[in-house]
Amino acid sequence: MEDFKELLTRQRDFFYTGKTKNVAFRIEALTTLAHIIRSNESELMAALKKDLNKSQFESYMTEIGILLEEIRFTLKHIKEWSQPRKVKSALAQAGSKGYIYPEPYGVVFIISPWNYPFQLAIAPLIGAIAAGNCAILKPSELTPATSKLIAELIARNFPKEYISVVEGDAETTQALLQEKFDYIFFTGSVPVGRIIMEAAAKHLTPVTLELGGKSPCIVHKDANIKLAAKRIAWGKFINAGQTCVAPDYLYVHSAVKDEFINALKETITELYSDNVFQNGEFTRIVSERHYKRLQKFLDNGSIVIGGRNDIDSLIIEPTVITDITWDLPIMQEEIFGPLLPVLEYDHDSTIIQKINDRPKPLALYIFSESKEFQDKILGNISFGGGCINDTVYHLSSPYLPFGGVGESGIGAYHGKGSFDVFSHEKSILKQSTSFDLPFRYPNRKNALKQIKLFIK
Repeated sequence: MEDFKELLTRQRDFFYTGKTKNVAFRIEALTTLAHIIRSNESELMAALKKDLNKSQFESYMTEIGILLEEIRFTLKHIKEWSQPRKVKSALAQAGSKGYIYPEPYGVVFIISPWNYPFQLAIAPLIGAIAAGNCAILKPSELTPATSKLIAELIARNFPKEYISVVEGDAETTQALLQEKFDYIFFTGSVPVGRIIMEAAAKHLTPVTLELGGKSPCIVHKDANIKLAAKRIAWGKFINAGQTCVAPDYLYVHSAVKDEFINALKETITELYSDNVFQNGEFTRIVSERHYKRLQKFLDNGSIVIGGRNDIDSLIIEPTVITDITWDLPIMQEEIFGPLLPVLEYDHDSTIIQKINDRPKPLALYIFSESKEFQDKILGNISFGGGCINDTVYHLSSPYLPFGGVGESGIGAYHGKGSFDVFSHEKSILKQSTSFDLPFRYPNRKNALKQIKLFIK
């Protein structure tokens, strides 16, 4: 197992030169990163096609374009974010001024997953650069073409002591976790998140964990059925359902269940054709192990849409399953594939209780025209974030920090949130020397009485 002490030492030494704290240096690095993405677009699309059979449209929308927009937004605001900001001072601290100085942590470790192998490696890196850190990236070994390209592009454009990519399997990650980083950012599964947090605890290293869970989607009886079906189908089956915020299961009101299933069938054909095995545009399952795990779920409930699958291409077509109960295997873990189980309900209290009986989800989606119903769900269920009358789109807004709660994650990023997550806010009180408040000192006559006038 490789020893990474030297790499961390080189990065820490470079960080201590102070170069990364210079805002002009950060801007140049982000500008370089945007240029790398634009000038290697075709190579990136080819790697994503090789690893996951992603179409050019899906690759640009979910992996490339979203990063360019994130960099653009960051470049627009980085000077403002990097400045110390003045805050109010308490009455008892008359004459003083309070400031918060954002400062980088130092050397950060970014561990990215395979489902969006380019976006989820580079998105946190944007925040790390913007905040002034050095970074080591560990991309997933399950998407080797994309991981290799990331390593080549970073090595070609940034010095190793500033940004470095380490390829390898789980043992490589474990070896890196033995080292003392200043911050760890992990995107992946809940079980691995526990391992990351345990390793970080040995050095008391702060972490951000972007995890997952079973994200519910609720279709109420007053929903716009046709539009709900289209937006749910898009959010569920994009990337073949291998999305941490994909609707994991549906709760559909019994009054509109049949109408909704029919609309869903029509929109799946409209969006993805009636034969995904022939059109060559549908994303494949990342590995045979994941394919076989999903294949077992096809025995649960009754398949009403789809169900065909091919192990040679690792493709499972968009599939909708009814007659679902909570004790079935498909409802025991995050699906992370193009299978959509459907439950029905009659009363609001049923769905609230059932969802709250399980770990807090990363996302939740509500389709309803009733503000009262929307507010009832939002006010009674805890989850990371979500949408009303849409799916997945909330994570693309730089104004909405993205992250989980409870078992679905710790911390949030995107937009200013990415800068904040990789920054420590250092609080500074600047005290006046023009005068001195005497009541703070214990030898002052009637000191207790005087201090009580300020502190009530």
